[in-house]
Amino acid sequence: MSEPVQSQQVTAKSGSNLAAAFVLLPKAKREAMTALYAFCRKVDDVADDDDIPLAKRREGLQVWRDDVRTICDGGEPTHQICRELAPFVQRHQLPFNLFDELIAGMESDLDKVRYADLGELKLYCYRAASVVGLLTVRVLGCELGQADAYAENIGQALQLTNILRDVAEDAERGRIYLPQSLLEKHGVGEQAVIDGESSVGFENVARELADRAWAYYKLSAETLPVEHRQDLLILEAMGGIYWRLLQKMRQIDFNVLSDERKKIRLGKWAKLAIGMQTKFAVRFRGYRPVYAREGLAL
Repeated sequence: MSEPVQSQQVTAKSGSNLAAAFVLLPKAKREAMTALYAFCRKVDDVADDDDIPLAKRREGLQVWRDDVRTICDGGEPTHQICRELAPFVQRHQLPFNLFDELIAGMESDLDKVRYADLGELKLYCYRAASVVGLLTVRVLGCELGQADAYAENIGQALQLTNILRDVAEDAERGRIYLPQSLLEKHGVGEQAVIDGESSVGFENVARELADRAWAYYKLSAETLPVEHRQDLLILEAMGGIYWRLLQKMRQIDFNVLSDERKKIRLGKWAKLAIGMQTKFAVRFRGYRPVYAREGLAL
């Protein structure tokens, strides 16, 4: 089987935290994850391209949905990325329903720019992140069901952290993922978020969502299958990286609407250090995730 060349190019160009962690994997798993990530990246790019009319983006997502369905049915796909992904779909028996949920999450970004409550946000986080986790644990060697709870929990934790970090950037694009029920509870208007107005009320909204993220980090640690902790190395490294980001937000009192948000980042070497520390730590029977060891209430 030839290497997924185009997938490698897409993944290398992305600069993603997850993609950066692939260096920790053995070659076969690295190639599989590269192909999977490239598919996710290309689909996300279709949804996020504001220069293309919504109708065209919707059509584009449907084309990708049809192509990945073809893969799952054992047929010959059209896109090169899908052709590179196909052997890994077959090898790891990746189900179409998960790809379908992922694309449904991308489609929701075309129409849905507000979320009424935590229930709606949970569904979005499931489609945007937990589904990727569910595909990933299968690629990494976990049989059906062995790490599904962990995948769903770590996906929720990472996506909530991501939402908090990117509030200002998303608002500039007209999207507010913070639940309207929380904004109303703490007296924060949507326009204040769009205008980047920090307040005690906004800090309380952010803290409440951070508490929810922390609960999912805790659940991730509790549902991590001990026998697969080494297989799940890259997800554990991601958990460590995003936990650090959550801590950085806490240090600036969740002032993510102002220039303070520039502090919410980790450099290349800091992320590499977390990855290498995780790779060493998961070898030991007494391993506990960094987000469990540093389990401070937010």
